[in-house]
Amino acid sequence: MKRALSTIVLLLAAALAVLLAAAPTYADSDQDRARAAVQSGQVLPLKTVLERLEREQPGQMLEVELERDEHDGGCWLYEVKLLQAGGRLLKLEVDASTGEILKRRVRERRP
Repeated sequence: MKRALSTIVLLLAAALAVLLAAAPTYADSDQDRARAAVQSGQVLPLKTVLERLEREQPGQMLEVELERDEHDGGCWLYEVKLLQAGGRLLKLEVDASTGEILKRRVRERRP
């Protein structure tokens, strides 16, 4: 019984080690897919999108994510969070291929 338990623990530890070692590979592959999308023209460069947003939506950029929307035919989206005057948080969903703002959510600062 102890030997079987030791074997199971050893196998679980080995599986965990393999998963942890492979984790950077997944991150690299996401980054590689994003880079390939920009290079192939499927996605506008982030700098281009941010320059447009800066003119239209003033504020300090807090966070940007590039994601693939699997629900909408696999289109690429930039999700942008901006801190605006008065402490307002603006969340934008931007079509990464055109720069068009698809969704806009504002959260006012709480008193």
